[in-house]
Amino acid sequence: MIAKLFIDTNIMMDLLGERIPHYYAAAKIATLADKGKVKIVVSAFSYPTVYYLLSKFESHDKVKEKLRKFKIISEVSDLNEIVIEKGLVSNFTDFEDALQYHCALKADCDIIITRNAKDYKGSAIPVMTSEEFLKSIKNK
Repeated sequence: MIAKLFIDTNIMMDLLGERIPHYYAAAKIATLADKGKVKIVVSAFSYPTVYYLLSKFESHDKVKEKLRKFKIISEVSDLNEIVIEKGLVSNFTDFEDALQYHCALKADCDIIITRNAKDYKGSAIPVMTSEEFLKSIKNK
């Protein structure tokens, strides 16, 4: 079975913003997705967030091209009324993380990949950093 990974916005930023040292592990996961060895899923609202942040440092066209390429290797979990309602009534202290979590649940993801595992306390889905995930599959 191919692992279905939910990629948190910070990991998407690591990859598309080439944020060293985190870029390398995120790029390895993206390569695995490109080769069909894993599936990656992101929340629909990660796209405007990443666009906004990257466009402060890069041109509009360059950022959109990066997002287009990323879209080819990823699936999108919709942010809808149900996800928002679940986020509003969740025990998460950070609303954005609650929405990410409920998007991951909605998409039936196996693992959440983030650099902020502490933000996902009580998650029913395993939570790992990019590096932890890569180590876990290396040992299989």
